[in-house]
Amino acid sequence: MSAEPDNGAYNTLTIPDVSGAVPTSAEARAKRRIAALEDELQTMREERRPKQRKTAYYVAQGRAIRRMVVLYTSLEDLIAENDRRYNEVLEDDLAVNSTTEQNRLQRGYITFAQALPWLHTRLSNLDIDECEDMIKKLKKGADAARGDDTSTLKDLIATWINQDFRPSALLRPDDKQMRGFAHDVCGKLLCPAEWDWNDDRVKSGIRDRTSEFIVSENSWPLFLYENYSFDNTNLEKGLFQSKILIQAFKAIFTSPSSAKEADGDGNGADILETNRRARRALNQAKVKTCVASIINMRKVTSRSIAYVVCQVRFALSSISSWRTVDGDFDYEAFWNNIVDFFEDVPGPVAQRRVDKLLEWWTRKIFGKNHRQDLTPDSRI
Repeated sequence: MSAEPDNGAYNTLTIPDVSGAVPTSAEARAKRRIAALEDELQTMREERRPKQRKTAYYVAQGRAIRRMVVLYTSLEDLIAENDRRYNEVLEDDLAVNSTTEQNRLQRGYITFAQALPWLHTRLSNLDIDECEDMIKKLKKGADAARGDDTSTLKDLIATWINQDFRPSALLRPDDKQMRGFAHDVCGKLLCPAEWDWNDDRVKSGIRDRTSEFIVSENSWPLFLYENYSFDNTNLEKGLFQSKILIQAFKAIFTSPSSAKEADGDGNGADILETNRRARRALNQAKVKTCVASIINMRKVTSRSIAYVVCQVRFALSSISSWRTVDGDFDYEAFWNNIVDFFEDVPGPVAQRRVDKLLEWWTRKIFGKNHRQDLTPDSRI
């Protein structure tokens, strides 16, 4: 049997008191507590990281929604309409006629699923709480992008108006109080095209909001027309072909600097390819990817035009915060009217006019190399 070790080789163990705790040094206890907390923190970080990545992904993907899909309509309404239609298929109840609004919603759902190709499958696979969380994050990204574009155009519209019209009262980029019908140029552009803003009776009637001159969403404002000129004999001549719309579209979807080329015929350089080459160039400063490339936009669509029109209308107005209604003017109904103009056409002749207009837009924004991207089969 081996000998007992010398008592001096070890510290004497203090016998516990009634608590049963063996005394330890404060420093050792602190170190062990810190180590345990660090382990807990690392575990929490590892658990949070996938959630943060998922949140960032949904928010980033959502930035396309207001620009490409719907500006005011809720995403839940789009999903509900698709579910309603599919239930009719299952019940063999296809004879039920859909309303204009329901058709617009369904086209919106299809556009939604095309803009986010993973969406339809994920809606089927996620449980209800996960779906609600996903939609909430998509909306966050959608509204943030809309706010960014509103801020960008607030400044740019003032610059463009001052440069092109040289008004006696210059617009300030940081102020909206002097815009709208109180400003002579903004008032002219916002005036319904069928009225003559230069007629003092019209001008005062609009400013005083008399019953004879109520400005509503049911008239096309002059800023939508090429050269800001309206032909009473042809209501669609030049419609949705104004310089300020082209400038705004380019500022949002390609870059603010590209808006300077709004007067071109659309046969210039390929905007998307130029952006890609700039980003690939070696030893160059980092080049920001344009919105059109980020959301894989290769052609101009009816809903992207409707989005830009509403943004320009708001930038010309005097209201300071984004809202659905401005006096007698309903932005949501206005957006619907524009979308229906392009998507709910009365026949093949009108459809050809719309196709030609969208082709013109695609060439103006992306150059002649993307003309082939607008075909009847590729329309959204």
